[in-house]
Amino acid sequence: MKKLSLILLGLASSPMVMAASELELLQAGGWSSNQKASFYFIAIALAAVGGTFAQSRAASVALEGIARNPSAADKIMTPMILGLALMESLVIFTLISIFLA
Repeated sequence: MKKLSLILLGLASSPMVMAASELELLQAGGWSSNQKASFYFIAIALAAVGGTFAQSRAASVALEGIARNPSAADKIMTPMILGLALMESLVIFTLISIFLA
């Protein structure tokens, strides 16, 4: 499961890395508008899939921890909410960077 998580994390972060190197080609007019649109679609799709996978995994693990020890719910809930917000912000940053590119 960890290997799958690392693969999905790599795929989700690759549009950000890929966008920097391909931005020069996009600005130079190396690709048509249809190709640009397809790259943007792939980037946001990968970011959404990676973010969704990470959020569902974090919520699942937190709920398992609460189920095992209900008295620790207060200590688990706050870091989980913070982690979910940070994961969602990465997807939003990808969406914003696609619109700005």
